Amino acid sequence: MNSGERPPGELGHGIALLHADEALLVLRKPSGILAVPGRGADKQDCLSLRVQRVYPDALIVHRLDMATSGLMVMARGSAIQRVLNAAFAGREVDKRYVAVVAGTLPRHADWQEIDLPIVVDWPRRPLRIIDAEHGKPSVTRWRALPAAAGDIAGSTRVELEPVTGRSHQLRVHLQALGHPILGDALYAPPAVQALSPRLLLHACALSLTHPASGQRLNFEDPTPF
Repeated sequence: MNSGERPPGELGHGIALLHADEALLVLRKPSGILAVPGRGADKQDCLSLRVQRVYPDALIVHRLDMATSGLMVMARGSAIQRVLNAAFAGREVDKRYVAVVAGTLPRHADWQEIDLPIVVDWPRRPLRIIDAEHGKPSVTRWRALPAAAGDIAGSTRVELEPVTGRSHQLRVHLQALGHPILGDALYAPPAVQALSPRLLLHACALSLTHPASGQRLNFEDPTPF
């Protein structure tokens, strides 16, 4: 670790550094902050730029929606970025999420699957829609979890595993299932949006092969809701 860099801990503004080595960083992104700069001067503040103030060589390899919290990985340098990009594209990185959705979903012994193609809704972009003709293949695995203290009556806590990695995939798939995520300002009806001040979607677990050592790394981040 070079001088001026920080050991794992808080980086400020709710961003936490959970792991740092010469190849990669693992971070906790809070809800309400962009992963990368958006369009417009008012959308430049983001996780990647804040991290780069401490780690100038840190580069993005995947993203979380602004409203989503949880685990993110950044590569240190372009060579490692290429390796990690290939790992994400090749589905060699395992990701798990927890969400709280409207309505009651049954608990099954096995994972259930949502297999619905997704495409950009161009007249309303950046929204996405299910489109059997033009959509890209999109698969999400899910299973219902026991309720946690404080869960709203008539909601279900679910664990999610995106097999593919389309933008807004989990949010669109759960809406299509008839169970939008609480607090989802993009895909939930107003009554469901109003049930939470934030989107109840959190990237809780991530597993990947270290691009330098070849060791399998596993990270977990407690769900904050």
